[in-house]
Amino acid sequence: MSIFSKLFKLFLAVVLMPLVPMLLLLAYYQVHLKDNILETHANLAQIVSSSLNQHIEDLSWRLAFAQHLTDVLQEGKNPQAVLQEALNANPDFLMLAVLDKNGKERYRAGDKQVLNQVPMLDLKDDPSLPDLSREKRLSVSSFDVMAGRPISEFIYPLPNGDFLYGIMSFFGFLSRVQEQRIGVTGRIYIVDQNGSVYANDYQYKPAFDAETLQNAFASQDQLIKKLKTPQETYVGAFAPSPILGAYVAVLQLKSEAYRSIYYTNTILALFLLSIATLAYFGALTFAERLGEPIEALSHAAQEVSRGNFDEKIDEEIGWGEFKQLIASFNKMTADLKDYQVLQLQAQVSEMKEQVFRSVAHDLRAPLLGLQGYLYILQSGKASPQEQKEYLEQMSQAARNLSSLLEDVLDVSRVQAGMMSPKKQSVDVPALLKNVTDTLAPSAKEKKLALSFETSVNHLPADPKLLQRVVMNLVSNAVKFTETGFVRVRARQDEKAYYIVVEDSGIGISETEMKGLFQKYHQVRPDRPGYGLGLFISRQIVQAHGGTLDVTSQPGQGSAFTVRLPKETK
Repeated sequence: MSIFSKLFKLFLAVVLMPLVPMLLLLAYYQVHLKDNILETHANLAQIVSSSLNQHIEDLSWRLAFAQHLTDVLQEGKNPQAVLQEALNANPDFLMLAVLDKNGKERYRAGDKQVLNQVPMLDLKDDPSLPDLSREKRLSVSSFDVMAGRPISEFIYPLPNGDFLYGIMSFFGFLSRVQEQRIGVTGRIYIVDQNGSVYANDYQYKPAFDAETLQNAFASQDQLIKKLKTPQETYVGAFAPSPILGAYVAVLQLKSEAYRSIYYTNTILALFLLSIATLAYFGALTFAERLGEPIEALSHAAQEVSRGNFDEKIDEEIGWGEFKQLIASFNKMTADLKDYQVLQLQAQVSEMKEQVFRSVAHDLRAPLLGLQGYLYILQSGKASPQEQKEYLEQMSQAARNLSSLLEDVLDVSRVQAGMMSPKKQSVDVPALLKNVTDTLAPSAKEKKLALSFETSVNHLPADPKLLQRVVMNLVSNAVKFTETGFVRVRARQDEKAYYIVVEDSGIGISETEMKGLFQKYHQVRPDRPGYGLGLFISRQIVQAHGGTLDVTSQPGQGSAFTVRLPKETK
């Protein structure tokens, strides 16, 4: 994951994480806000129920004419005039009747339509009459419907022992109640326990059915949080009324009741979307501004670690402290480059001196020898046998000089890129035999077991260069092995050819291996050599597209492995 991605996610999380508890708080608040709205409906239902109760309680003083009615009855007169007067004074009284002590009707008055629907009353089997007579209290029945109007019956005990029976209409009361509105769709209903709404043809007809309301009343929860109909969903509340088996219900369309909440939700959603959008682009911008200089510094630091001190960072991408940091970094790389140049100059100077000392010493010895032999030969004092020996030694000195110069030239060719192999099919057994035969006298002199084995017959390479590599590796193995063996093995697998030179010599430590393949590097300066053989050998192998590696431990010998990849067809 890039620095930009990490910073972007971090900044986005820092900005958006506080929104999570805010959303939870808003959800909690909205649940309670809905309950508060329904509590308002419940309070309204309770007020209407109390108003209905007051309406019924007012019936007691409206029956003040009962005393006058009793007087007329006691005088043995017909009370029709008194009853009619009471009906005129109370338009919501549909019928009034006088019952004797046993509940049998004696007189009646009222609306003819109502009178025609009500048969002669005989309440002798009503067990409540004795209690009413004894307690002198008013009894009001549950709601009923007569001639399309909601009614209720009442019985009031008269002082002379008779009873006043009446039918009272609640049409006016219900009309006033239903005229009340809560918003556009909110209304107040008087509903019986079976869910039937008391309303005539002139009143509002609700969209819900009786069973739906009956189920709501059965839940015992005054808040109606969901009342479904085929078209809409209602919410509201109800309260029991003083009329037995009746309820006051306040219902409103859910969409209207919670409209303010929905508006708030919409505003909050837009607000949160705006915050999220601003947070996204803010985090994106900030991460880009912060990530770009950090990424540039990281890339430049990697280049510097690889030794590339030419890497520069554009200071314009920085801001604040980053700009100062980039300027300091660029100055540091410039100083490091200057230091590197000075260090390289010192190393080159030291290397020149080392090469001069090494090569000069090796050149001086054979040259001095040649000069001495020439002086003796020119003097004419040497015998024929001595002349022959001197000429042989001069020839060996010339060969040593030629070998040294050839190595120095090879190093120059490698550095100039002029050493390119001319590949052909190399006879591997013949090459290994030639190398071991050539070095056999040196190995025999040190009593070393020099041998080779191969499972490879031919491989593509430059035969002269490959022989030089193997010769150099075997020669070094013989040079640094005092007892034991030197073994050369050639093998192959599906990907490459391998030539491994193993010995039981002095071995190489980890510290010595670090500069093993460098120019003029000698593991043992006291041994003969110029420190160029392994460097040239690795360059030859690499020119073939292969590798030259070594595994070794001090005192346990070494194993140099030449790996030449097979050519893909």
